[in-house]
Amino acid sequence: MRIALFYTDTESFNFFTNQLEQELKLRGHEVFILDLLNPPADSPHSYLNFVAFASTRVDSAICFDGMCIRDGILIDIWNAWNTIVVDILMDPPLRFHPSLKKHPKNYLLFCCDYDHVDYVKRYFKNEVSHVDFMPHVGTVPKQNAPVIPFEQRKYDILFSATYYSPQSKLAEMEQVLAGNSDMQQFYHQMYHNLIEDSSLTTEQAVFLTLEQAGWSISEETLRTIFRCSEYVDWAIRMYQRGEVVSALAKSGLNLYLLGRGWENHSSAKYPNVHRIADRVPYAQSLDVMANAKINLNVFPWFKSGTHDRIFNTLLQHSLPLTDSSRWVDAHFTDGADIALYDLKHLELLPDIASRLLQDTEKAEQIIRNGYEKVLQNLTWSNCADWILTAIREI
Repeated sequence: MRIALFYTDTESFNFFTNQLEQELKLRGHEVFILDLLNPPADSPHSYLNFVAFASTRVDSAICFDGMCIRDGILIDIWNAWNTIVVDILMDPPLRFHPSLKKHPKNYLLFCCDYDHVDYVKRYFKNEVSHVDFMPHVGTVPKQNAPVIPFEQRKYDILFSATYYSPQSKLAEMEQVLAGNSDMQQFYHQMYHNLIEDSSLTTEQAVFLTLEQAGWSISEETLRTIFRCSEYVDWAIRMYQRGEVVSALAKSGLNLYLLGRGWENHSSAKYPNVHRIADRVPYAQSLDVMANAKINLNVFPWFKSGTHDRIFNTLLQHSLPLTDSSRWVDAHFTDGADIALYDLKHLELLPDIASRLLQDTEKAEQIIRNGYEKVLQNLTWSNCADWILTAIREI
């Protein structure tokens, strides 16, 4: 097949694109990567070179978070060639209502959370005919890459993530809804409900808040409420990241943070909390993960989903310590091939982490078991196969 991939201003997505390109070429497919940032004509990824590639045909276009269908001209090209467009969402579909409503006629959507699949099937059943679940995947290290012995690793506990204050996200919501105090109050109550019960999905929190408010609304209004819930979704993510980091910071365990914004968190005052960098390229972050005994994960409110941080951790021969999801519960076992903590009992997190750091034999056994599981089932090679199978079925 002749397949188009895309570079954008999201560096991690560009890394993913390179992984897919490699796997697709290994399978004999012709791949062109178009840089949507419009580089000069002499760039191998320019629009001029893409026009030459697309002049014959494009069997499939594969992108992340709808990047390749935000331009009407591209949608026209995909429709002209009957191109099968594969859109892989790395974030909740509530952020992508415009592309769920307007997209090419041959459109295949993948979500990384079963709840997200159900959301699309329920609220966009007339617009999106093909939607399915696909888990995140991890990146296999280069062959013969050295593995740092567990006890010699530089970082006891590493957390690679960005932090914004939850209040800043709520302030953005208030600005967007300036003059509508009822909706501002609605989203503040929704945020409070999510804090009170961390098992709620964002969709469930909307329904609970509607019930508390005594509102009866149309489905179109409901879709609008979901769309504007993005600010609350961000706020609760940041709140939970902050709570997890606080629990470890207060324990005295050595915690290393890789990502922007942590200078604005209360943990910055603790001597056992160390900042590595604000940002490093995705590939370099994997090297940092490989030098950590434990890599911390906090799910971005995916209650039935996956996260690549877990799989990359295991493929880098490190131990993932994460909250769970229904998908994780179904595919991994705490203490056997993964290490879990409970968001509702963060007071237990420091002891869980401490015991894992002390029991090297146990930690290494979990890593070995998890590594084999991910290597066999959750890599970019698997991802390429899933995508190609879905394209052929359509």
